[in-house]
Amino acid sequence: MNMTTNISGAIRTAVLSILLCCVVYTLVIWAIAQLFVPNTANGSLVKNEAGEYVGSRQVAQEFTQDKYFHSRPSAADYNGAGAVGSNLTPTSPKITERAREIIKKYGATAGNLIPADMVTASGSGLDPHITLAAAKFQAPRVAKARGISEAELEKIIASQVEYPGGVMRNEPIVNVLMLNLALDRKR
Repeated sequence: MNMTTNISGAIRTAVLSILLCCVVYTLVIWAIAQLFVPNTANGSLVKNEAGEYVGSRQVAQEFTQDKYFHSRPSAADYNGAGAVGSNLTPTSPKITERAREIIKKYGATAGNLIPADMVTASGSGLDPHITLAAAKFQAPRVAKARGISEAELEKIIASQVEYPGGVMRNEPIVNVLMLNLALDRKR
């Protein structure tokens, strides 16, 4: 065998490997995802009543107006391209200061405890859900800003509750984007 044969064989093997691993495999996985879970495979994008894309069910976004429920704090500044934890320890002064600012912002007291998920970021920094307790904690502010009763707001919250863990973890959670869209539909 000469050196030219070895090089051409190596090139053919590399090209075939690239085609199989990078192109064929990717297309097969994409086709399976489109067949079985197309909404999830395409980002779980959500449209408003006007047909405009307003977000994804899978990625948190920031809501700051009082008439909306607020998401958990985000270590990634709600940037879907940068899913990341903060890498700060729970005893970090930065985490402590952020928590104090959030507690003050929401007016939490010993008699009006704030749920932990309203003060702490999730591992990815982009969790689109809050606990039912966090939604109920925010209800008085949202009801006042929208001029509706808390009882009416509780019904809207209840319509958006999810139990994703089944019997393994049955803590109720609420997708913040979907809850806020439900509020906008009620006006």
